[in-house]
Formats: sequence, C-alpha cells, structure tokens
Amino acid sequence: MTASRIDTIRRLPKAVLHDHLDGGLRPTTLVELADAVGHTLPTTDPDELAAWYYEAANSGDLVRYIATFEHTLAVMQTREGLLRTAEEYVLDLAEDGVVYGEVRYAPELLVNGGLALSEVVETVQEGLAAGMAKAAAQGTPVRVGTLLCGMRMFDRVREAADLAVAFRDAGVVGFDIAGAEDGFPPADHLAAFEHLRVENVPFTIHAGEAHGLPSIHQALQVCGAQRIGHGVRITEDIVDGKLGRVAGWVRDRRIALEMCPTSNLQTGAATSIADHPITHLRDLGFRVTLNTDNRLVSGTTMTREMSLLVDEAGWTLDDLRTVTVNSLKSAFIPFDERAALIRDVVLPGYEL
Repeated sequence: MTASRIDTIRRLPKAVLHDHLDGGLRPTTLVELADAVGHTLPTTDPDELAAWYYEAANSGDLVRYIATFEHTLAVMQTREGLLRTAEEYVLDLAEDGVVYGEVRYAPELLVNGGLALSEVVETVQEGLAAGMAKAAAQGTPVRVGTLLCGMRMFDRVREAADLAVAFRDAGVVGFDIAGAEDGFPPADHLAAFEHLRVENVPFTIHAGEAHGLPSIHQALQVCGAQRIGHGVRITEDIVDGKLGRVAGWVRDRRIALEMCPTSNLQTGAATSIADHPITHLRDLGFRVTLNTDNRLVSGTTMTREMSLLVDEAGWTLDDLRTVTVNSLKSAFIPFDERAALIRDVVLPGYEL
C-alpha cells in the first residue's frame, strides 16, 4: 500500500471496542517506567522491545500470548505508571484517527504496588480524562469509555463487577471477563453477570477464540452477553453458508463480534488476513467490528488493521465505513451519543 493510501486510511474516523490498556503501552514508555520501578525487560532498546513483543506473541497459542503481559503489568502498579499509561493511550488513539474507543483492563492485576481496587479505577479514569482533554485541545477529540475486566481463571470477578457498577457514572461503560478461555467457562461467574444485569450494566465476554462454539453459546444464552469478544469460531456453526442456531441468533439479533485479525493470527485462531472469518461473516450479514486487541503486543493500530484488510482481503472504503458504524451501533454508551458520532463525525469523515 502506498504512503498516500495509508495516510488516507489514518485520517478516516474510527471506532474500537476491543483494546486492552495493558497491551498497548508505547515501547519507550515501557522502558522508562521499567527503569523507574527496577523491572528487568528483555531489552531496553524501544525498537528491539517492540520487535520482541511481536515475535513473542506469534506463538499460535493464547496462553503464551497472554504471558507477554508480564512486563507491561509490572510497570502499571503505581499511580504514576497508571496515569501516564492511560493518558498516552488516549493520545495514541487520537493520532490514529480513532474518535470513539473502549479500553479494557483488569483492576485486580494492578494492585501489587499497594493501590486499592477503587484507587486503580480512579487513577486510570484521571489519566484517560487528561488524555481526552489534550486530544481535544489538539483538534483530534476522542471519546473513551472503560470496560472493567474480571480474570476468568481467578476468584475476583464479582469484585470487578461491583466496581463496574460503582463507577458506571464515572467513565466506566461496561464489563468483560478476560484471560485464558479454554477450561474457564463464563458460566463459572454467573453470579457476577446476573448482578450486572440487575444493575443495568452492559457486558461483553471473550468467547469463541481459544474455545469453540459452546463458549459462545454459554456467553450468550447462559450469561447474557450483549457482545462477543473475538467470536471467530462462530464459523463452526456455518456450513456452506447455512447458519446453525447459535450463528443465526448472533446474526439475527445484531450481536456485535469484536474481531481482531492480527491478534487472531498470533494466537492461532485464524490462519491469514485474507482468510480471516471477518470477511466471510461480513458477507453473511453479521455485525462484525474491527479491533486491535493489544497494540504493542500485536504491533498494530486501527490504521494497520484496516490497511491489511484492504490489501489482503479486498476491502473497500464502504466496508471500512460499515465496520466503523457497526462499532458505534454496539458501543456501550447511550443511543443519542452513538447516533451523534455516526451522523456528525463518521459519515462526513468518509465522504472523500
């Protein structure tokens, strides 16, 4: 792809629903924060560190992919580390043309420095607010909402759900469970999801990535998820274009699939960009959305994800606009705010 074409895609307004805070640090920031807290990295050269992350994550295994987060989490245990990470997160989205983003993280993984769970959330929100103010002042406004995650293989999911309820009027827009999927079914945390439903807090669930169709079915029909994180293995319920009951439910009820092509290649959930299920599912009428998952770990941006689909899967400007509108239609913010972003920002931005 030519530089001018990449620049055109970079300027397009974008929305991202599936992006982890601890997977998107700037390499330089990671080096500097690690030095400040005395944490040893694989290398202290930012370019080499970025390359190390990308190579280490290309294992074809979700568990090994997740293991690369050891270093980012190590530098996010202090107020200073969280403030800087959150502010830069927003500024990086703005530079990439993102106008709406939802950032997710697990507070329970960020308390080793002595912060309480509530202090973690308050600090991240402070950093995000600072980033949004700076981005607006620079003429690239971006709205960022927070999804709090519970780690599905541990026992603090209900605590994270309680935090989402407590902070739902302070920037937290929803909830998720994350971590190793296979062997840790979402229904293990049914009490947390029932609590969220009672309190009217929307949630998504990582499903259909490392584990197959039963994971998606359970996330939807047992736990009540409003979106599915990844969901690439929904294709197991589609034969010769005919949709099974789970796939039909997802498509017909416009349940968004938070798809992350580069990340899926790294974890072995997909084999290539050209053959990634996002294109086939788009053609079948599913509400697919395009996401980065972890920008440092996957060495990616929304501009890069869009460019790859254009170059390798034949996507057009209309397709990019459609997935952007899809994301905003399924965002966890009020309808009028979603509609305004689509009408006033996204659609005019695609009139090239």
